[in-house]
Amino acid sequence: MARKRSQPAPPKKETLHASLAGVLDRQVPKRWVKFVVGIVLLFPCAALTAAFFDAFLESARGGEFSRVEEFTWFGWASLFALIWFFGFKPLVILYVLGHELTHALLVWLHGGRVADFRAAWGGGQITTDKANTWIVLAPYFVPFYTLVWLAAYGLAMLLPGVPDSPPLLYAGIGFTWTLHLAFTIQMVLKGQPDLEYGGVFFSSALIYLANLVLISVILALVSPGVTGGGFLRTLLDECIRLAHLIASGAAALAGFLAQRG
Repeated sequence: MARKRSQPAPPKKETLHASLAGVLDRQVPKRWVKFVVGIVLLFPCAALTAAFFDAFLESARGGEFSRVEEFTWFGWASLFALIWFFGFKPLVILYVLGHELTHALLVWLHGGRVADFRAAWGGGQITTDKANTWIVLAPYFVPFYTLVWLAAYGLAMLLPGVPDSPPLLYAGIGFTWTLHLAFTIQMVLKGQPDLEYGGVFFSSALIYLANLVLISVILALVSPGVTGGGFLRTLLDECIRLAHLIASGAAALAGFLAQRG
């Protein structure tokens, strides 16, 4: 009788909301490592925040925004999105759907499989055989509907007879991205289970940094006074200034401890 060949065990499927913080023998827990990484992320967070506000205030001081039609459309659409978000009941189901679709998209990009997909008014989840930091946290810094709008606009431009309309493009970006940011802040403050994957501190730092990078890119696109090269130079200056500040603080603390010892 032929022997029955053993079959490999199917990959374990688990929801993204499951705890994946298991620790193997003689290994440092991942959350400890990610906590240290979160502390390191504070440096680029602080430097990029300072560079962004330097560039923004410089553009606002020169009145450049008011002379750019695209920024006017972007600004009014963003304001309308905020009024709709706070004054009315937005379609939460659309956010949940986009949130879970972003999870699923990142799973597929990482070669994983989605076994179950659920999106409802009360929330959603997916069941997958793969999970990592980018898969779990992507919905908090990837503006799903902004990408949908850009894709739809790009496809429309391929049709014959459809005129290019930058104001409409930027209005759509402003509306969809502002709603993404408002929902992200709301969900983070509520304490989403996704944030527990790598620790709330690490996840919050990464989400903040990723969204700030996106905001900086938008600023460079809509402001004529902000160029990519100029912004990077400002960012480098802020990094140097912050490094000097940290070095001075460390030297002062070392001197104080030496005196106390």
